[in-house]
Amino acid sequence: MLEQDIDTTLKVIVVGNGQVGKTSMITRFAKGIFTNEYKKTIGVDFLEKKMHLSSIGEEVTFLLWDTAGQEEYDALTRTYYKGAGACILAFSTTDKDSFDAIESWYKKVQDECGNIVMVLVQNKVDLMDEACMDARDVEFLAKKLRLKLYRTCVKDDLNVSEVFQHLGAEFVRSGGVGTGGIASIEDVASKPLADRSAAKAGGSAADSSATAAPSVDQQQPFKIGAGSAKPAVQRTGGKKNKCCIL
Repeated sequence: MLEQDIDTTLKVIVVGNGQVGKTSMITRFAKGIFTNEYKKTIGVDFLEKKMHLSSIGEEVTFLLWDTAGQEEYDALTRTYYKGAGACILAFSTTDKDSFDAIESWYKKVQDECGNIVMVLVQNKVDLMDEACMDARDVEFLAKKLRLKLYRTCVKDDLNVSEVFQHLGAEFVRSGGVGTGGIASIEDVASKPLADRSAAKAGGSAADSSATAAPSVDQQQPFKIGAGSAKPAVQRTGGKKNKCCIL
């Protein structure tokens, strides 16, 4: 008989209004590429990425499901929420409607998936001068929903990998059960815009330990200006189990 390791797999859904950067985010993470060209997602797109997470000493295969943000596809995309172990709630710095819709997206995910691991992502922070919401309002929403907040720039590859690494680590630590997020506003995991060039030059760390992120009080304030579907793969419980092949 031969023994075969079964890797940990995690289905991640990325939800939010259209044009907030959901497709660009998973493409950047999975393929390491970025394009400015916008192409509306029709239904659901799927990508896959395998990564070793040194913080937990385990390899995780991310099954990334990019869902359409338009209401006309809502009934379709919600069927793909089933089996998800983690979720990214994304909005754009320059789109107030996408920020206002976050609580609605949060409820949709909870209704379909229960209390899974989730994070709040504010994308396009390179456009903070054009921000349509106050940074304190964003932090308040993260605290209200008990979610870790990441501020990202997909174009510059800022904090993108860290988002997924955090989800993978929290999923494994919870044994495949949602943790309900975090309660403290000090857990906002964003970097000052002044650090963007340094982060870009240094690259992403192999291990995205979220506790290494500076607290809100330690950060410089942001300047605010005038599709083939695959079946869901079940969680292996955070351990590499053994199965026998006759």
